[in-house]
Amino acid sequence: MKSRVLLLLLLGAAGIIHRAQACGEETCPPAPDGFLNVHLVPHTHNDVGWLKTVDQYYYGARNDIQHAGVQYILDSVIPQLLSDKRKRFIYVETAFFWRWWEQQTEALRRDVTDLVQEGRLEFINGGWSMNDEAAAHYSAVIDQMTLGLQFLRLRFGECGRPRVAWHIDPFGHSREQASLFAQMGYDGFFFGRLDYQDKENREKTKQMEMIWRGSDDLSPPMADLFTGALPNGYNPPQGFCWDLLCADSPVMDDPRLEDYNADSVLKNFLKAVADQAQHYRSNHLIMTMGSDFHYENANLWYKNMDKLIALVNAQQTNGSKVNVIYSTPSCYLNALHRANLTWPMKMDDFFPYADGPHMFWTGYFTSRPTFKRYERLSNNFLQVCNQLEALTGMAARFGPYGSSNSSVLRRAMGVAQHHDAVTGTAKQHVNDDYARRLSQGWDACQVVISNALSSLTGSKENFVFCNLLNISVCQLSETSKTFSVYVYNPLGRGVAWTVRLPVSGLKYSVLGPSGKPLPNEVVPVSEFTKDVRREKGRAAQELIFQTQIPPVGFSKFVVKKLSTQGLFFKEKKREPRPTSIQNEYYRVDFSPETGLITGIHNLEKRMSLPLKHGFYWYNASIGNDDSGQVSGAYIFRPNLSEALPLTTKVHTYAVKNSLVEEVYQNFSSWCSQVVRLYKGQRFVELEWTVGPIPMGDRWGKEVISRFDSQLKTEGVFYTDANGRQIMKRTRDGRETWKFQQTEPVAGNYYPVNSRIYIQDEKAQLTVLTDRSQGGSSIGDGSVELMVHRRLLQDDARGVGEPLFEPGEYGDGIVVRGRHLLLLDSPGDAAEQHRPLAMQEYLSPQIILSAGDSAPYSHGGDPQTQFSALRKELPLNAHLLTLALHEPTKVLLRLEHPFQGRESDNYSQPISVNLKTLFSSLSLSDFEETTLAANLEKSKLKRLRWRSETSTPVTSDASAPPLDPSDVTLNPMEIRTFLATIKHSKQPAWDAR
Repeated sequence: MKSRVLLLLLLGAAGIIHRAQACGEETCPPAPDGFLNVHLVPHTHNDVGWLKTVDQYYYGARNDIQHAGVQYILDSVIPQLLSDKRKRFIYVETAFFWRWWEQQTEALRRDVTDLVQEGRLEFINGGWSMNDEAAAHYSAVIDQMTLGLQFLRLRFGECGRPRVAWHIDPFGHSREQASLFAQMGYDGFFFGRLDYQDKENREKTKQMEMIWRGSDDLSPPMADLFTGALPNGYNPPQGFCWDLLCADSPVMDDPRLEDYNADSVLKNFLKAVADQAQHYRSNHLIMTMGSDFHYENANLWYKNMDKLIALVNAQQTNGSKVNVIYSTPSCYLNALHRANLTWPMKMDDFFPYADGPHMFWTGYFTSRPTFKRYERLSNNFLQVCNQLEALTGMAARFGPYGSSNSSVLRRAMGVAQHHDAVTGTAKQHVNDDYARRLSQGWDACQVVISNALSSLTGSKENFVFCNLLNISVCQLSETSKTFSVYVYNPLGRGVAWTVRLPVSGLKYSVLGPSGKPLPNEVVPVSEFTKDVRREKGRAAQELIFQTQIPPVGFSKFVVKKLSTQGLFFKEKKREPRPTSIQNEYYRVDFSPETGLITGIHNLEKRMSLPLKHGFYWYNASIGNDDSGQVSGAYIFRPNLSEALPLTTKVHTYAVKNSLVEEVYQNFSSWCSQVVRLYKGQRFVELEWTVGPIPMGDRWGKEVISRFDSQLKTEGVFYTDANGRQIMKRTRDGRETWKFQQTEPVAGNYYPVNSRIYIQDEKAQLTVLTDRSQGGSSIGDGSVELMVHRRLLQDDARGVGEPLFEPGEYGDGIVVRGRHLLLLDSPGDAAEQHRPLAMQEYLSPQIILSAGDSAPYSHGGDPQTQFSALRKELPLNAHLLTLALHEPTKVLLRLEHPFQGRESDNYSQPISVNLKTLFSSLSLSDFEETTLAANLEKSKLKRLRWRSETSTPVTSDASAPPLDPSDVTLNPMEIRTFLATIKHSKQPAWDAR
């Protein structure tokens, strides 16, 4: 008995004790039949950084920039809810709520828990942030949603689980996002922004609410989601904003007052209700009563809404059929469900978004390209950190390099997914803060990775993380005569990887994990790279060697600098004006006159395609007679429909050796490219460097990389959705309404998270990206990707400063990235671009060591190679997540990365044995959950909806009992499991 009391006290102190749960539909206010029920939803929208940093928003600092203080909102709302059981409030951004919760007394925590159990404080969406849907990768989206939802589950149990997804502010909406929300168990999804033409059409046809089918591959209704477009964005109806940030008149209901206005308030509100009712199908209407950072003084809102409710409902005695209630999105959704209506079906997505003619929000697909790359690399690093933490358990968190865990980077990545972070649409000082948070997360995970590697290798070494290898900077490899290279592969299959390190010598030996020598080459560091790195590094050469890395494991390589004394070295000559480069699989042709690419050949498939490539730029509009709209952080608007070439002739030279052939192209003083073919590589690599973009001519510039072919594409091209499913795009067309084009370039731009391609009956040309970018096919046979943009004016969407990015040296940001080019037949192209896209976002991590090691423990030889898997996974089974969930629990996600019908070989179901999957740890007590791991799959019961289409939308099929020895993955399916983890005996750290 004493132990049980002690346990209850401990749970209460941790804030995770749960009261009897009464939440759910039964807590919703009555909405009587025969009335037009208006659901007032008190809410606040709290950007996790935008004009101010996360800290500044939470504490209410820098109100000279924007008046906003999140802590005061929650401080003010809670007493209002406690004072009146009719009142309700929803909260969305868990990153802020987590901060606030950590600072509260136990008494207040109990009060808040009671409000949650009563359904009056309701968490909606519940992710760490309200993520962007264009530039965010699906892996990072799942992680940030899991982070927020796990916190709510731990603190509030089932009543803390949001039932409704709520993306009221993101600038366009992705089909993959809808699919992910459905798989997370949400019953509905509401958003605020859709194209102005789309909205006008939907209002006329009463299609503002619909069923969104998020996938063609997942069996209905697994990816089906009831979706509603909100009537006023996420603001209240005009004239009914009662926040201290608003200027609307309060309800003055004392007839003795000179400014008595109750009658006009009633009249105007009933008109707003009648107007809105014309565009929606049911006898229920939702009104969002709040906006950005509202409710710092919640009394203002609630006092006036109380009066409004009383005024309107009092008219029922006079025969009025309008009924107003405090409500929440989930209560509104339940009311729609009870109405048992039939809804239209949505199959495509909501990109691109425009809020008026000439106002396409397609610039943010590329804005701040260096941060977009840093965010993608941080996701890569987080997965490595998660895996090694899971594989070694407490040895990773507490080891010879100190104490740390993955949560710092996980939270920073959650913030980075916010729709003003990865989008590049925050003020410069806020974007700097986002980068700082990621850097702190990297620091924490470097400790975790170092501890884990020592545990797995049995050797304590001075591990070094060289984070500037893309510009050939690494002090250890530049200065050491001997050093070790660890290459960790987070993929579930082995990969071939080329290591490229800055060095100071001319000749090296490289020994593989078995001690056998590996071929290597030394090449000069290019002038392009020297110009970018400036004083950061001084290496004159780069060492190249190729590796084979096991799945979910590492290999160790030992590099030794060889003496060149007494040896004669003939400098390898650069080949001027090369006409081609070639390896076993590809050949790329160049014009000897212009130096530009003229053709690409897939030698393996015996395919050839004439191809022109160049860099171009659009003049950013400064407004014209059609519209005063300019290009800015959000909006892309070129002043001409034709892009201007940087040059029609480039200076080139080639470097060729046994491991690589590459052509260096100099387009201008601020634009260059290396076209590269490594030995054994089944793609063409184009490493581009753009910037600082010159501003001397006073024109903002938006720079593109463009490929022009003779493919007969007839206006059709394809882009990915969040790195997963492929979306068909038609130039100057929209699937669901008659589209009037006003911007022939910007209006055809789409988000490209990982790939874009064009095809005809014979060939497919695919370009893979290393970060999110805007892309299109403006002409038949053409593909373009915007790689950089620098602008001189603000686009009047709130950020209040131009996208100028002065950079470290004040003369502008330099961007270095790479595109991977593939030529294949349409029938089997996915077999190349699917695995390659996964390898791009989960690429091997290179860790160096000075080679001076000490035993991690007594006994056992140091390990030079390791794999956590018993055998590698096939291409149609992907290890998406491996992370510690609790000290004795692991979170495991497996994914089928292919869509149906895109590959004869791999668009087939695949089975995996979870029990025998890993070699270095033992898993048991498997439990399958929803995608965000906050609900057992067997307990998932989603609402059923009727569709206008002939395709039936039935209830979610009950999952068969889980057999962990035979888990089947169907195309595009992600399955999520929690399991008890037991590590194989690992050496404890010997502090001596």
